[in-house]
Amino acid sequence: MFHSIAHDIGRSQGCDTTARPSRRVKAAPVITTVAVVAGLAFASVAAGAAEDSSGMAREQHACAVVMGLHQPGDLYDTCIRSLSKSLSGLDQARLAKNQRSACTENGLTPGTRAFDVCVVTQNNN
Repeated sequence: MFHSIAHDIGRSQGCDTTARPSRRVKAAPVITTVAVVAGLAFASVAAGAAEDSSGMAREQHACAVVMGLHQPGDLYDTCIRSLSKSLSGLDQARLAKNQRSACTENGLTPGTRAFDVCVVTQNNN
């Protein structure tokens, strides 16, 4: 299926579709799938249902079962690192948003010194 998609893309871009697909073309579906899995995993985290151990279990499940990667293996390890990094970044963004919201709810205006001090103070709590 992915090869036929790459074939269709190549044909629409005027590429030689009889040539062997490049690594980039082969990696595109994997990258897309990892992004979707990360989004699904984030939905669970955003709902507040995940703890560290269950988050790791979800990452392992996503890489081993959903992606079909063999453990141990380089692709499996890369998948785990990628999901961990993505989820960590999403957690940090959610935390920053909550901190900014708390300062706004306290009547502070974004862009003011008082607001910035509030956000920094929220970071230390």
